[in-house]
Amino acid sequence: MKEIRHEPVAPTRTQWLASGAAIDPHRHDDHQIVYAGRGVLAVTTTTGLWIAPATRAIWVPAGTVHAHQAHGELALHLVGLPASENPLNLAEPAVLTVGPLLRELILAHTHAHTDAPPDDSPERARLRAVLLDQLRVSPQQPVHLPTPGSPQLKAVCEILRANPADSRTLPALGREVGASDRTLSRLFKADLGMTFPQWRTQLRLYRALVLLAEDTPVTTVAHRCGWSSASAFIDVFRRSFGHTPGAHQPRSQSVSACPKG
Repeated sequence: MKEIRHEPVAPTRTQWLASGAAIDPHRHDDHQIVYAGRGVLAVTTTTGLWIAPATRAIWVPAGTVHAHQAHGELALHLVGLPASENPLNLAEPAVLTVGPLLRELILAHTHAHTDAPPDDSPERARLRAVLLDQLRVSPQQPVHLPTPGSPQLKAVCEILRANPADSRTLPALGREVGASDRTLSRLFKADLGMTFPQWRTQLRLYRALVLLAEDTPVTTVAHRCGWSSASAFIDVFRRSFGHTPGAHQPRSQSVSACPKG
């Protein structure tokens, strides 16, 4: 098991991560907003996996052990907040919707801290105040794969993680792991807080985001993730994220999301 780093201050900055790059498990004494202006970010905590494309950000409360994984070339924007300042009033990680205004505020705030030393200028104070106001009203989105605790449930989840296109029913999967569908249904709700179909949809959406970040064609993504057709996949994706899948592919994303160097 890797050692968990303790970094007391959560940084505010921008940085690039190559596709497949990772930041090892660590924790801060501060809260942190983690946003990918380009690519898809996965944040792993003890309670599960949190997924954020460019229309989402992840709230990481102070003290939470977390690790980052980049899918596609990632423009990472980090906003640190003192533990005494919690605009969301949340003690657990969450995925937040990032609209156009909040996106520009995050980019401006993190670029300012990256390009110049922190200062107490009125301009930066106003920018930060508006950013916090927007965070307070940002809706939460359930783009989250919780971690199972039960061995039987874990076995089912691992089967589907290995092949999200596996379309077997819960009774069929239960026969493979030695559990009834009634037991597994109860465990999904009690352990993960969602039904089996809800969890499988979240898994498929997560895998779809990863494949799209790698510029995989939409039709291929739909097939690999278990949808019956590209149109069915596009419909679920649009209802979940508010955009078509093509908007999340590298060729459609602006290279100006974060300056290199």
